[in-house]
Amino acid sequence: MAHIPITPAAESAPAPVRDIQHYMRPGLLQLASLPPLSLYVHLPWCLKKCPYCDFNSHEFRDGTAAAAGTAQVPEQRYIDALMADLEAALPLIWGRTVHSIFIGGGTPSLFSPAAIDRLIGDIRARLRLEPDCEITLEANPGTFEKDRFRAFRAAGVTRLSIGVQSFNDQHLKALGRVHDRAQALAAVQEAAQAFDTFNLDIMYALPGQTLQELEQDMQTALALQPPHISIYHLTIEPNTYFAKFPPTIPEDDQAYAMLDRITEMAGQAGLDRYEISAYAKPGHQCFHNTNYWQFGDYLGIGAGAHSKLSFAHRVVRQVRFREPRLYMDNALAGRAVAQDDEVRRGDLPFEYMLNALRLREGFALQDFTARTGLPLTAIAKGLEAAQRKGLIERDMARVRPTERGFDFLSDLQELFLAD
Repeated sequence: MAHIPITPAAESAPAPVRDIQHYMRPGLLQLASLPPLSLYVHLPWCLKKCPYCDFNSHEFRDGTAAAAGTAQVPEQRYIDALMADLEAALPLIWGRTVHSIFIGGGTPSLFSPAAIDRLIGDIRARLRLEPDCEITLEANPGTFEKDRFRAFRAAGVTRLSIGVQSFNDQHLKALGRVHDRAQALAAVQEAAQAFDTFNLDIMYALPGQTLQELEQDMQTALALQPPHISIYHLTIEPNTYFAKFPPTIPEDDQAYAMLDRITEMAGQAGLDRYEISAYAKPGHQCFHNTNYWQFGDYLGIGAGAHSKLSFAHRVVRQVRFREPRLYMDNALAGRAVAQDDEVRRGDLPFEYMLNALRLREGFALQDFTARTGLPLTAIAKGLEAAQRKGLIERDMARVRPTERGFDFLSDLQELFLAD
């Protein structure tokens, strides 16, 4: 399931430690209320860095031993650092309820169920959670073993997100995944028995992939009856192995045809496309990701994690130290934040639209004002241009992307860039 890409941050020195009065001082924005708050927890280690991955993930060097359960990542020290990070951030979110938690990576399922149990318990001791708080854990079939998912459920995880990517062994090898088709099938079947809801990650436009092979992947995925599927187009990102040694991937026209087929097949299986890359059965949408797209708030703790926090007169973004050892050292010393910046007033319309227009239902006009503290005149010009080009439909209350707007989402979002 999607989480916010983690970009390099300056790591020479921590950002200044600021007290709550700094964030509460008068400013140019007027937010009448604060949006829902989520918590993102980054666990940065994985068995093997995938050649397409631009997330802040770090190979656990003793990968063979880790897979066999004979060696472990530094679970306890890292959780100690996470809790120090969280406690330092508490004044910024004091009194607010957390609606969802997403434990992403890396490969969080490398952590033992006992460590995840401690992590969730420590979070509960420090934050007020909604009674039905959604708690998602990303899992990799390559770290799957019998009953492990049940143990994560017993630890308090309510939703699993499984990074299957493909059920084709040839494509899994090309993607550098550590699991094979048989492990993927076993992991999904176990997740279906252990959890009331779970998510499958599937990638398309893979090296050498044909439309027929994509259809086979989708048929296999849908036969497992997942309540939610996240779909990602393989893109070649800078600073990845694939950027240095690019594979041959399908042309854009073929990739569009694949996405159309995915949407058609998912719809026939009762999964509605509620977001540009997400399909769900009724009642199984991911609240955490939807909160991102609705420009909600999220506190990010862990190596390289991003935060977006709202206050009465400003919206602030933070980034934690990226390198795990450096993060742990700094977090335990009470200074986990490497960057702390106020979002410029002129950038807020684009930042809002970059998220909200990913949703099939778009957004309520009153939510734009509530989440950004800006008047509707700030987006009037962009809305007029988008409507003229047939990229949105709107009434007095809502703005929705049209089919054309969904197909050309980047063009639609760019209309709201600051002059």
